[in-house]
Amino acid sequence: MFQYFRPDNLEDAIAALNEQSCTLLAGGTDFYPARVGKQITENVLDLSGIPGLRSIQETEKGFLLGALTTWTDLVDTELPPAFDGLKKAAKTIGGIQTQNAGTLCGNICNASPAADAVPNLMALDAKVQLKSRQNTRSLPLEEFILGNRKTARKADELVSGIFIPRPGENAVGNFEKLGTRSYLVISIVMVGVVAELNEANEILQLKVAVGACSPVAKRLRMLEKEAVGQELNSLEIQTRHLESLQPIDDIRASASFRKTVVSELLQRAVKGVKRT
Repeated sequence: MFQYFRPDNLEDAIAALNEQSCTLLAGGTDFYPARVGKQITENVLDLSGIPGLRSIQETEKGFLLGALTTWTDLVDTELPPAFDGLKKAAKTIGGIQTQNAGTLCGNICNASPAADAVPNLMALDAKVQLKSRQNTRSLPLEEFILGNRKTARKADELVSGIFIPRPGENAVGNFEKLGTRSYLVISIVMVGVVAELNEANEILQLKVAVGACSPVAKRLRMLEKEAVGQELNSLEIQTRHLESLQPIDDIRASASFRKTVVSELLQRAVKGVKRT
């Protein structure tokens, strides 16, 4: 028989996790659909009763998104233009009901290759905050997600939030997603971008990540480096920029199709950045 825990504070949640193995539950938009018609057998630790985890806090060093921050919370909060890509992704996540309940931390902990938050958060240099009874640590998102449905979270840890360092003053974000339709769809390919431009529309800094084309979303470091100093509208995506990607065949698209379209989607995402 499984046990269900719904603590009202972080300390009790960590204590429960330390005493027995639990599946962590935040918004539940992945948990419940996956168990329709099935009997729940694992212990469940529901974090939704901890109000302090649902917040977006601005600090001198950056922004902290609590573990229960929803997609709707993100969209409704005034944030710097560097977050525009993440907000754009938030508006494509399922329907309004999913956006109201689903959380960004749940999205990264689910660790799907098609998780829409991940490329944008990678382009924002996001770090994942993990807490246990003995320790608090912070991992870059690229080190937190290890593969399809695999993360670096230990059994006695929970993700308490996502920290995003303060972006450059002129940084602007963008997001492009290819699916079988515009909304209510899992990504075939997606791109998150954060760029800084000068008055001549030249790239001062570029951060770009591609999702759904590898077991884990990938930052394109070579492209980022070579883009500096180039005029935005003349930037060309070369085959060598995409060599780190490892697309697969699945029900949504073939690997060859993903390889074909990713370059065009990158062009749209990068050139769609508008200097503020």
